[in-house]
Amino acid sequence: MFRNSQVLEFLEENKDCSYFDDKSSDIRYKYMEHCSSEEQMKMLERGWRRFGNMHFVPECKNCNECKTIRIDVKNFKFSKNQKRIMKKNIDTQVYIQKPTVTYEHIDLFNKYHRHMQEKKDWQENIIDVQEYHNSYVNGAHDFGKELLYFRDNKLVAVALSDILKHGVSAVYCYYDHEYKDLSLGKFSILAQISIAKQANIPYLYLGYWIEDHFSMGYKERYKPFEVLENRPKLTEETIWSYHERK
Repeated sequence: MFRNSQVLEFLEENKDCSYFDDKSSDIRYKYMEHCSSEEQMKMLERGWRRFGNMHFVPECKNCNECKTIRIDVKNFKFSKNQKRIMKKNIDTQVYIQKPTVTYEHIDLFNKYHRHMQEKKDWQENIIDVQEYHNSYVNGAHDFGKELLYFRDNKLVAVALSDILKHGVSAVYCYYDHEYKDLSLGKFSILAQISIAKQANIPYLYLGYWIEDHFSMGYKERYKPFEVLENRPKLTEETIWSYHERK
């Protein structure tokens, strides 16, 4: 049972799908002003994601393409290429702390999104301090963290992450494409896997995954991984299975 009394829950139906032009999506939202680490873990295991105080999960009636994915951290072994990425970032300084917002955050976030708008035709997403605070600082409680990546005393990447006893959730990451030779997006995932390994946390949750999708297929590179086969309610058991390509 959720002890949180300040909860607003609603379902948004027939929303334009973010991944398929010919499909619509149904998303359930839950605004939670207070959320314990136990509640967050229970939701994470059942496919929920979080931005700020807003939690959400897909409930599409006619599609089940989006699968919740988690990396088996204990059995994950770094490939030769991943080791090279780690070596390239040996001089990258990484700090973990509670989420904050500075003008450096805002400038980097907007620079990243302008690049992605030009490169991958993303929708315009220019953010201000208040919007950033609502999405990435609020709702952190005692489990939300940010990983700050610095090169030569310059902020080059930020990763938002929920670090819980039984799982790490990679919430969001943005970085400076001028440092593309460092593969900062990949390095951020590898850094979070390393953190989970050191803390004996069994899983890194990478959000939703669509097999062979041009914008989500990269998650397949981090093996072994499991997918959530059902869409359980918060009172129901989960069905996780190791993914094997058909």
